[in-house]
Amino acid sequence: MSRSDVESKAGKNRGPAPGFKRLRLTIAYCGTPWRGWQSLEGGRTITDEINAATRKATDIETSVQGSGRTDAGVHALAQVAHCDVPETVRMSGDAWANALNACLPLTIRVLRAEEADPQFHSRFDAVGKVYRYRIWRPRMLSPFEADRAWHVYGPLDVEAMRWCCEKLIGTHNFVRLSANRGDMPETERRQRTEKTTRTIHRVDLREDGDVLEFEFEGDGFLYKMVRLIVGSLIHVARGREPKEWLASLLNDPTGKQSNQTAPACGLYLVCVNYL
Repeated sequence: MSRSDVESKAGKNRGPAPGFKRLRLTIAYCGTPWRGWQSLEGGRTITDEINAATRKATDIETSVQGSGRTDAGVHALAQVAHCDVPETVRMSGDAWANALNACLPLTIRVLRAEEADPQFHSRFDAVGKVYRYRIWRPRMLSPFEADRAWHVYGPLDVEAMRWCCEKLIGTHNFVRLSANRGDMPETERRQRTEKTTRTIHRVDLREDGDVLEFEFEGDGFLYKMVRLIVGSLIHVARGREPKEWLASLLNDPTGKQSNQTAPACGLYLVCVNYL
């Protein structure tokens, strides 16, 4: 059993300790200054900042757990997380949000805080997520889009990308459109198809003036999966591979992984879906 399997099994059976209650947090952040969501040695992650803000505001030690990790430079419009606090703390949701925001950097905001069911788990109760990827098309990158979008200048075959987007919808093995996080050998990851199979419910491609946007809704996303999909779509749109190449990444799980990874700056976690 891998470390992730052990953590999953423990997390599914874990509620608050006696005398504690569970808070559900909805959080927005600009990922540019931070090393990602997950706590790391040396700090400067979203989780570290929220835990520090809770400690500063209330003198309570917490361990915030999110619906999933976002990498360094990735943004979130509505990440969902939970943490456990003593039942003796009589603060409303608004009071919690205000207290945390007063102690957080302006690039991290708690949009909403509310008491949750004791068994609510931000990660294991999630049934899907929506991600958006933004691409800036003009020759000159707007200073207001720096670290907010991927600058892609030049002709793109939008119709080829639309064809590929239709192929992405459905249940597929995304092993060639995802990266190994390092918790198991690649040979093992290739064999465990249940770990790399996901269902994409919707893919939207929108052209809005200077911006090209992709939006993906699915039951879950693998490590760097959206960035590899977008990078591969642009690779096709630039004429460097035929559109059938992207279809083969889905249909033949035995080949090489795509190495077309879009930069983190254009990726946004839009929302997390729960029943």
